[in-house]
Amino acid sequence: MGIGRHRRVRPSRGLKAMAGRLSWGLGDQAVSSLTNFAVGAFVARSLGAGAFGAFSLAWVTYGVLVNVSRGLATDPLMVRFSGVAADAWRGAVVRASGTALAVGVAGGLGCLGLGLVIGGPVGGAFAALGAVLPALLVQDSWRYAFFASGEGRKAFGNDLVWGAALVPAMLLASAHDSVVAFVLAWGLAAAVAAGFGCVQTGVLPRLTVAATWLRQQRDLGPRYLVENASNSGGSQLRMYGLGAIAGLADVGAVRGVELLLGPFLAVLMGLSLVAVPEAARVLRRSPHRLRVFCLLLGGGQAAAALCWGTALLLLLPDRAGEFLLGAVWEPASALIVPATLGVVGASFFTGAATGLRALGAARRSLRSQLVASAAYVAGGLAGAALGGALGSAWGVAAGVAFGAVVWWAQFGAGLREHVARPQPEPEGMRTS
Repeated sequence: MGIGRHRRVRPSRGLKAMAGRLSWGLGDQAVSSLTNFAVGAFVARSLGAGAFGAFSLAWVTYGVLVNVSRGLATDPLMVRFSGVAADAWRGAVVRASGTALAVGVAGGLGCLGLGLVIGGPVGGAFAALGAVLPALLVQDSWRYAFFASGEGRKAFGNDLVWGAALVPAMLLASAHDSVVAFVLAWGLAAAVAAGFGCVQTGVLPRLTVAATWLRQQRDLGPRYLVENASNSGGSQLRMYGLGAIAGLADVGAVRGVELLLGPFLAVLMGLSLVAVPEAARVLRRSPHRLRVFCLLLGGGQAAAALCWGTALLLLLPDRAGEFLLGAVWEPASALIVPATLGVVGASFFTGAATGLRALGAARRSLRSQLVASAAYVAGGLAGAALGGALGSAWGVAAGVAFGAVVWWAQFGAGLREHVARPQPEPEGMRTS
């Protein structure tokens, strides 16, 4: 039995298993992206521009709070409990999902209070989000828990359940024709998937252990929280600044080119779900291979981004672009080259970011993200002042390239530190 537990896994078998986990990550992100797109389109057609704006504010607020939950709960889970024994993983999932639930309760109470103060359609949207936020964040935590255990198929199945539950929920909401009804329908469908996740994992989130998890992960959680907030906040600051400097039309052009790059960005997000757990496995088995893994990950994504942008530039006819974006197509198409180069740079530095997460080098990761976000915002705003949307796109590309250099320098330093010090075998680690 001892020999079997420590038997070396053949490289071909390990690569095949890794490819399988990556494919489940892509499949899960495809389901999630398609579901989000379908919900947005259905609500927009049902409510019209004004009420859809109120729904969008609730959606954006959820995006901020889910990043808070990931930073405190599931990012540390993926770093420290990927590829560990089932008992260790299950105990960690109880604490991490309990933390996600705590963020949902606290954030939900805040949204509810804000909604009561604001009133009107926007206030109703926030109050409804407050009611369903705990379910939304617990459902999200299951996805990351499954990828940490290498069971992406369960995350895929959980998102399918959410998508299936959305169909009757959205139809019922359309009968009431209100923002509140649609936010509640969206969240209640997530509650169905969150309940199904409890069945899949065999555990229940516990609020009472959230404080224990935060204390245990105090060296990672707060830094990942700030890192996630700076990442999403940088994009928002750039768009707000562009609107103030150049006008809403330029903001629309930038948003249009982002939609053109959307399918590739969905692939990028799908890979990010499984990249950190895979890097953690590589680090535990063969630390000297982590740099190569991260180079291949970042370089492969950068090459794919370049191919996608080239295809948009050379193969997408103007008639098809006008069908997709209408009047936004012409200004958006002028941004394809710099926007693609920006995504190429971002794709490349995700390899270094993945490596730093696997190393648990939260201080270096946070430092890199803050510098990269500052360069992104500075480049985007300086470019906007010089040349509107086009100048902003080129400025962002330059800022991202600078950020990539910072990320890789910090990853190299972090890896050298890791190799230089003896590493104890993590408790509960799988040895097969």
